[in-house]
Amino acid sequence: MTDRRRKRPYAFLPALDREARGGTVQRIQDAVRNAIVRLELQPGEAIDKAALCAQMRVSRFPVSEALGKLAEEGFIVVLPQRGTMVSRIDLADCRQAMFIRRALECEAVRFIAPGISGELLERLHGNLAAQRQVMKSDDRETFHALDLEFHDLLLGALGYERVASAVEAARANLDRMRLFMCTPTRQSATYAEHENILTALSARRPAQAARAMQLHLNAVMTELEDVAKAHPDSVTAGRAAN
Repeated sequence: MTDRRRKRPYAFLPALDREARGGTVQRIQDAVRNAIVRLELQPGEAIDKAALCAQMRVSRFPVSEALGKLAEEGFIVVLPQRGTMVSRIDLADCRQAMFIRRALECEAVRFIAPGISGELLERLHGNLAAQRQVMKSDDRETFHALDLEFHDLLLGALGYERVASAVEAARANLDRMRLFMCTPTRQSATYAEHENILTALSARRPAQAARAMQLHLNAVMTELEDVAKAHPDSVTAGRAAN
């Protein structure tokens, strides 16, 4: 822990506007969840409620409410007599989440490939151009956002809100691990895999597009497993699949 963080805990969290009415619990919940996903709050790290209240300029009650909701979502754990801590990343949950993503996203590109519009292809090409540019500066957060946008463009074209919501929920379990592994090497591989997906879509070949998406998500999961081995203090094996 740096001297700066000791002197000012949770400086990465926003101070909430006291004049704003309503939604305080939700705003605290969103801010803390975002900090967890971005690894600003590390897996296994204890949460100091008093310091969190001081930084966000809120009372203890909405903080407790927000943390309770985050516990329901699986982002934190409340330990009796020991306090509250950021949950460790559950590798079994990651495997299940990736299973859901493979099932839905491979079928999504298979479905949209035959009639994909020129407008969507243009937007996908623009996204890849932005990925390529960001890779030069190793801006991990921006690259991660563009990665998500690439997939969201495809799901948006599908037009099924429940499918998009299911993928988004599954992806939430993976985001912390993805930031661990968003290295220049993985960025380059992700870009190449996205390019293969786009090539198949441009040719309007459903089976090829689905296969390219499957290979992409399989590669991500393989690297997630490797990252888990490299960060044993941040990961729990969870329950084995039956």
